[in-house]
Amino acid sequence: MFGLVGSDLTFFAPALSCTFAGSLKPGVMIRFFQEEISFRLKEIRRVKHWLGQVLTSEGRNHGDINYIFCNDAYLLKVNQEYLQHDTLTDIITFDNREKPHDPIEADIYISVERVRENADLLKLAFEQELKRVMVHGLLHLCGYGDKTNAEKAAMRQKENDYLQQLSV
Repeated sequence: MFGLVGSDLTFFAPALSCTFAGSLKPGVMIRFFQEEISFRLKEIRRVKHWLGQVLTSEGRNHGDINYIFCNDAYLLKVNQEYLQHDTLTDIITFDNREKPHDPIEADIYISVERVRENADLLKLAFEQELKRVMVHGLLHLCGYGDKTNAEKAAMRQKENDYLQQLSV
């Protein structure tokens, strides 16, 4: 099952291979990887804790959630191969659950190039836009949509609320 949701894509699919960036510790369920770029997320422990709190606040259990940071070319290949879409996007979320109420298991691909360009266009700090995109993917996995104006407004409000929690 898959579908296009706004500028990002969420669908059920098998995980793709990727290269791990950072140290992996036993029991860590939120991980960060990189593919075809050199990128390191700032404040990894703090961001992991924040993302975990988002899921807890939404009443969701989670298993493995992998964020894969990549470039536009890599995400375009994923978009073409798995969705047959020939467009750039900032995020594609693979929902790896067998059933919607299973613990959240996902691979979330984010184009660092696209996020950086969007941040520049919106006159936002790159880190702020990156965190917005990261939480946006999680919110889709929690059942939030953004197809209608009302859904978009609700999604944006949730993003803002969670971004505010991170900055406190």
